[in-house]
Formats: sequence, C-alpha cells, structure tokens
Amino acid sequence: KQLKEEVATLQKELAELASTQAEMDKIRADEKAVFEKNHPEMEQGLKGVKLALKILNDYYAKADKSHSSSEGAGSGIIGMLEVIESDFTKGITEMVSSEQMSAATYEKETKENAVEKTTKSQDVKYKTKEAAGLDKKAAELSTDVDGVKSELDAVNEYLASLAKKCTYKVESYADRKARREAEIAGLKEALDILENETAFVQTSSLRGVRKHA
Repeated sequence: KQLKEEVATLQKELAELASTQAEMDKIRADEKAVFEKNHPEMEQGLKGVKLALKILNDYYAKADKSHSSSEGAGSGIIGMLEVIESDFTKGITEMVSSEQMSAATYEKETKENAVEKTTKSQDVKYKTKEAAGLDKKAAELSTDVDGVKSELDAVNEYLASLAKKCTYKVESYADRKARREAEIAGLKEALDILENETAFVQTSSLRGVRKHA
C-alpha cells in the first residue's frame, strides 16, 4: 500500500514536471521569437544611424565652407545621432545578454528536469514492479493461510473425535483402594452366603437321613 501511494505521488510529480517543462518551452520559444525579430531590426537601425553619421561627418569635413551656414544645425543633428547610436548599441548589448542568460537558464533547468524525470520514472518503474511482486506474494500467502487453516480445522475436528473416543478418567490411589476394598467386601459377603447355604443344605440332609432311619 505504501509503495502504491509513493508511485501515485511520483506520477503526480511527473505530471506537474511535464506541465512545468511545457510552460518553460513555450516561454523560451516566445522569448526566442521576439529576440530573432527585434535583434535584426535593432542591428539594422544601428547600421542606419552609423551610416548617417558617416555621411554627415564626411560632409562637414570637406575643405570648402559652402555649408558653413548650416554647421550649427549639422552639429546638433550629429550629436543627436550619436546619442541614438549609443542607445541602440546599449539596447542591442542588453538584448543579446538577456537572450543568452534566458537560453542558459532554460538549458540548465531543462537538464535538471530531464534528470528528475528520469530518476522519478525509474522509481515508478521499480516501485510498481516491487508492489506487483508484493501483491503476488500476498495472494500466495493468503492462499497458503487458507490451506493451512483448512488443514488445521480438519486436524482439530479429528482430535475432537479422538478425544470423545479415548477420553478416560485416571483413578487416584484412594479410588483404586476403595474400589478393591469394595470388591473384597463383596467377595467375602458372597463367600459367607455360600457357606451359610452349604451349611443349611447339609443340615437338612442329615435330618432327612435320620428321619428315614
């Protein structure tokens, strides 16, 4: 019973583990999809900002000063693009770092879940096998108990019948003595009666003889 309860608990934990892993898989897939969509766009944006900065810097670096009237505005634009470039670079770095960390965490937890799944699955396998073996043994023992009980009942019944046939009362010494004395007294009494009867017969015979004489 304990093994079966442990198996049920393990199976519940395995089901929860599978559900957790499925949720992790979904989250990781969503995160990866977002990264694979946004990262190229960020790279493309950074590339565009860098190209714009190059063009502007090259333009304002020319020897002729035909554009001197707009240098102030150009410097402002270049400064703004440099800030945007810095933001893009920082954003891409953080995005890549976050993706790498998420992927590493996912891989680590997935491996741990796989080990846990294998361990618990083996436990379920062995405990189920052991429980089945105990069920079989219990059934065999129950059959043996029933067989032995039947045999015991038969033996007890036979002994009871023997007891009825063979039961006797063991006489004590006093009982045996009293019984023998009673037997001796009876014999003496019988002997006295016989002696008296013999004497009577003899006396009667003598009288008859004397009368005829």
